[in-house]
Amino acid sequence: MSTSHVETAEQDRLSESEYRERLRELPPSAKLVAKVLESDAPLSQGGLAEESLLPDRTVRYALNRLEEQGLVDSRYSFKDARKQVYFLTV
Repeated sequence: MSTSHVETAEQDRLSESEYRERLRELPPSAKLVAKVLESDAPLSQGGLAEESLLPDRTVRYALNRLEEQGLVDSRYSFKDARKQVYFLTV
């Protein structure tokens, strides 16, 4: 029997304590972006910059750091397939 995509995604989810531990090691900009995504996900990079009041370049850096830690994932936007939207993996 094969595991469905949904079951695999649920198995890959982090516990709250593991999420917080990984986040603790990141820079303040990444923590702020994660906090914005907790309440407003999914958001594009531009939306994150607007909500967090951070420059685009800083948001890009924060997203890269969050992705390296496995805390954020992305998909194409349903509204505009040219854009990626980001969401937390917890």
